[in-house]
Amino acid sequence: MRLLLFLAFLVVPVLEIWILFQVGSAIGGLATVGLLIAGSLLGAWLMRREGRRAWRVLQNTLQSGGMPDRELAGNIVVLAGGALLLIPGFLTDVFGLLCIVPFTRPLMRRLGAWFFERRIERLAATSPYANLYPTHQEPGPTPNGGRVVHGEVIREDRE
Repeated sequence: MRLLLFLAFLVVPVLEIWILFQVGSAIGGLATVGLLIAGSLLGAWLMRREGRRAWRVLQNTLQSGGMPDRELAGNIVVLAGGALLLIPGFLTDVFGLLCIVPFTRPLMRRLGAWFFERRIERLAATSPYANLYPTHQEPGPTPNGGRVVHGEVIREDRE
């Protein structure tokens, strides 16, 4: 993972500079700077609008008593998109806009969830405590001879 991060911090800026030179040679330097500024302004406006919308959805979910897992993930994706838009460059702007635009945000949220799920599973597998608490256990006999039965506890309050 450290190598991947190192390469990302090394490759992304070099790729951004290369793309800037390519776009600048095709449309001119002033137009390239104008395009970067326009992209940043559009991204800031989108982030503000979608951030407010995501915050309202989160508040409504909390007020209705629901679990805001999807809403929190959506807010994190909007925040990551905004951070990417702050970095000058076309490549980071494209990924930032993918995180902010409403119809691509669910895809980015699922991609992030998939990535973090794999990362957590890998960390759990390499942990020295991985064998103490198995994560996937089939119902069956326990060490003391009992049987595990999955179910639900329903408590009735008696007054």
